[in-house]
Order: sequence, then structure tokens, then C-alpha cells
Amino acid sequence: MLDPWWKMTAAAQAEAVRRADVSAVELVESHLARIAEVNPQVNAVTQLLAERARAAAAHTDRLRAEGAQLGPLAGVPFTVKETTAVEGVPTTFGSERFRELVAPADAPPVARLRAAGAIPIGHANVPTLILAGMHTRSELFGDTVNPWDRSRTPGGTSGGDAVAVATGMAALGLGNDSGGSVRIPAQFCGVAGLKPSTGRFPADHRVLGPDDPGPASQMLVTDGPLARSVGDLRLAYEVLAGTDPRDPRAVPVPLYGEPLPGPVKVAVVADPGGQGVHPAVRAAVEAAAGALRDAGYDVREVADVPRLAEALEAYGRITVTEFAPSWPVVRTLLGPGGDRYIAMAMEQTPPASAEELVKLMGRWLGIRRSWAEFLDEYPLLLGPVFTEPPVEPGLESRDGAGRDRVAAGMRLCSATSFVGVPAVAVPTGVAGGLPCGVQIIGRAFREDLCLDAAQAVEDRLGVLTPVDPRG
Repeated sequence: MLDPWWKMTAAAQAEAVRRADVSAVELVESHLARIAEVNPQVNAVTQLLAERARAAAAHTDRLRAEGAQLGPLAGVPFTVKETTAVEGVPTTFGSERFRELVAPADAPPVARLRAAGAIPIGHANVPTLILAGMHTRSELFGDTVNPWDRSRTPGGTSGGDAVAVATGMAALGLGNDSGGSVRIPAQFCGVAGLKPSTGRFPADHRVLGPDDPGPASQMLVTDGPLARSVGDLRLAYEVLAGTDPRDPRAVPVPLYGEPLPGPVKVAVVADPGGQGVHPAVRAAVEAAAGALRDAGYDVREVADVPRLAEALEAYGRITVTEFAPSWPVVRTLLGPGGDRYIAMAMEQTPPASAEELVKLMGRWLGIRRSWAEFLDEYPLLLGPVFTEPPVEPGLESRDGAGRDRVAAGMRLCSATSFVGVPAVAVPTGVAGGLPCGVQIIGRAFREDLCLDAAQAVEDRLGVLTPVDPRG
């Protein structure tokens, strides 16, 4: 008996639609049935767009019947994080305040996925305003459950999309990442995720009205896809990259760079900063390193990544300084207890003065230069996504010790977001019933090198999902 359509990769689904092996309507209905079966157990899909998805699928089928050439993601259902605009649908950010904030147009990445034939099937849950913590719990929609273990968080802030993809409710998820928000849910849920270089994908992260966010938010936040396979990530990458007049930051860099001479050198750092790493995470890094050696990469352990402590300190000071003026109003929008995570950060890291901020911005460039020099010698870096297996929900908001533990766990994600380089999170296996994974970091605008290496890991260590929710 053939597997149901929702179990197949996005590439296989699109090819089946193009070849008329399945109609786009049937493909969408397969996913809607899976959502009806699974979502009540995991609470990942928030606003289901069933009728819209059916109408879009019927339009795809009409185009195929007319002989039109369908796109690379024809008929493929995808979820969209509650922070990202889908035309005619509220962009709630998980907040009661924004329940009726109907988007007048698709955000650039949603528009690009639609243009490639993909079909948005629903919004996916986030921590309230993406500020309430790492765990995906929102004031408006409640908690999202890790399908591997209900006592563990699915991560965040793109946790709803990761769970939807991991359980087969969507073939792709569209999240965003400013310090691990795509990569951490990918590791915790056993899927793959891409954080692109700053400027690779066009985006529009305005919330209300025409005003753009400040420079830190503009530089740190990147939209990125989640998928069950690296091949599907590559498909999404090729669709999402490019320029758009709505985003002058996006640059017309080629999708694929020049081949590198000889075996590609990979630096391995299992414990960035020497702050400790769980044995299961270290084993995942070692397994991925072995897979890359087997694939012909020149894999070398190195002492550490560049200027990690400086990067984390500057990241915190710059973001807190930018955020501090709006915090008295923002904290009132986070719901009961939703302000604890940011409040602890504000207490721990005071805003910078104008003079200090100017110096911090200079240091930011210097840290980026140090990373560029490091990656000039080692085009790829292999390390952990989060230095522990999935933790309990809400650990980061419980107390100062919990917040510090989570901040330490995501330290390599935070630093690489600060530097603006690309990274692919890829699963490596299961330990203690929970998924394990690593991230492969590359030179700016060399997502292709990261994807190639992640594919080599996946080819040797396998794919973990889709999964059925477990107790």
C-alpha cells in the first residue's frame, strides 16, 4: 500500500502534481485530514486556512488541465508563522491585542512560495509576540506540544511550524530566526531548518503602519524554511532567495557560488566557549563529523569559534538598548507571565548610552570581520544547535538560572545570527527517545555549501520524521 500523500517530501508531492499522479486538491485534502487527526494533540496550527487552500489547489488543477507549466512547489502545503503576513488573514503574533490585525498583502516570502505553486494551509503558533520565551506558548493559542515527548518543549520561536512539519501536517514551514528560532525547533522536533545569510531572502517585518523596526531587528531577523529533508530545504531556498522592491536589504547574489578547490575544510567545535555540552549533543556532533569525513570533507577539530563572549555581550546590549524605550508598552501586551523572559534580560543587561552604542556598533563590524577571516580558512563550521537535548517548557522564564541555562544552550545560534552567516540545522539521530541534531555554518551567502554538507550528513544518518505524537 502506498504511503499517504502527506508523508512524502515536498519535492515528491510537487512532482506528483505536475505529472497528474495526484490532484492538488487531493494533496491538500490529505494534509487537512492529517491536521484534523494530529493538531488537537499538539496545537501547532492556529488559524487553519482550509477553504482558501482548497480554492488555491483547485486553481492549480485548472492550470495543469490547461497545459500551463507548474512551479517547483506546485500544490505543496506550507504553514506560516503567526508573525508573517498572509493576505486577508490576521497576523496575530499570538497576542490578543493583534487578533484582528488582518494583513493587506502577503509578506515577501509567502508571496514567493505562492508564486512557486505552494499553498498556505495555516498559520502556526509562536510565543506571544515572539518575546515570551523560547517555548512556543502564546496568550491567544496556548501551548504547542513536542510530538516526541509532551514533557519537552518543541522550542521556538518557530515551534509551531517545526511541529507541523515534523508530524506531517505540512510539507514546509516558514519561520524566522534571530538567534536560533528556526534551528532550535528543528533540533527539538527532528526536522531540518535553514537560517540564511542576512540579505539573502527579502522580508518585511513591520508590525503596525509604515515604520520599520530599528537596526538590530533589521539585521538580526531572517526568514527561513523548515522541512523534513535537506532536499526540500534546498527547493525552498531556491524559491525564497532574490531581490524585492519591498526590501532594499535583499541582494542579488547567485544561489550557488564557485566550487572550492580540494576537499572542503570543516572546523568542528562541539562546546563553543567551553561552557559545557550534554553528552548526547557531543555525540551528535561527532556523528555528523564522521559522516562528513566519510563524504570526503577535510574535518578538523579547532579550539573555538571567534570572539564568542564578545559577540553575545554585544548582541545583548544592542538589542536591549533598541528595545528599552518600547518595553513599558510592550510588556502589557504579553499576557499573564509573558513578560518574565524579557524582564529578566532587561534587569541583567542595562541599555547602552549613545556613546556606548556607537562603540558597540563598531565592535559588531569587528566581530563580523573576525568570523569572515575564520570562515575564509574553514569554509564550514560544524557545531551544536542547542547544547542540551530538548528542555522542559518554560525553563527560560522560570527564574534567572533557567534563563541563563537556555541562553547558554543557544549560544552558537545567537552568535551566528549576530554575525549574519548562514546555517543549516540537520538531524543526526535519536537519543533517549528525543531527536538530536547539529548545525552546519558557512561563509556569508554560501548557503549552498551548508546545504551540500547537510545533505551528506542526512544521506548517512537518515531522516527522522514524520512522526506521530507520543505521550
